[in-house]
Amino acid sequence: MPKLTIRYTDYFPDVMRRLHEDGLLLATADASGKPNVMTIGWATIGSIWARPIMIVLVRPSRHSYSRLEEIPDFTVNVPPRELAEAVAYCGKVSGRDRDKFADSGLKAAPSRHVRAPIIEQCVVHYECRAVHRNDLVPAAITQAIVDQFYPRGDFHRVYFGEIVAAYADENAARLLAPPSGLTTL
Repeated sequence: MPKLTIRYTDYFPDVMRRLHEDGLLLATADASGKPNVMTIGWATIGSIWARPIMIVLVRPSRHSYSRLEEIPDFTVNVPPRELAEAVAYCGKVSGRDRDKFADSGLKAAPSRHVRAPIIEQCVVHYECRAVHRNDLVPAAITQAIVDQFYPRGDFHRVYFGEIVAAYADENAARLLAPPSGLTTL
């Protein structure tokens, strides 16, 4: 299916809904080109420094963290609902131990501008190049969030990725639409 260039804001409501429903897929690659994929449930899209930016959070304990530190390119891929099982799998298993592409049936495909691959079966793709990264400051986070999300002290690194390309399947709107009868906010 052809992938058409889009504005990075074109599918924002759909992307945020999929982020909260099943998660999105963050793809990275190491220096040799070996891909890895992980599920993310926290991200946002916006404009910072007069650039389109995708912000993602990755814990240092994750395999993708070492990949991002080595090659600061990543893609964020928006899966259709049919990939919910694969998305769940990629959030439970480490790429240190398993080939998540082979295990889940996902296919890495070359991206257009960055070294990290896209996930072919996904319907929207954002290619990003990290322009800034910083670690969360535990003392600056409200205690309720620390208690809920960081009981072991494994605070995220925040990656600000300039979106250098955004594209989607020509029928992405249909594939991302909520199931009939479902009301969205």
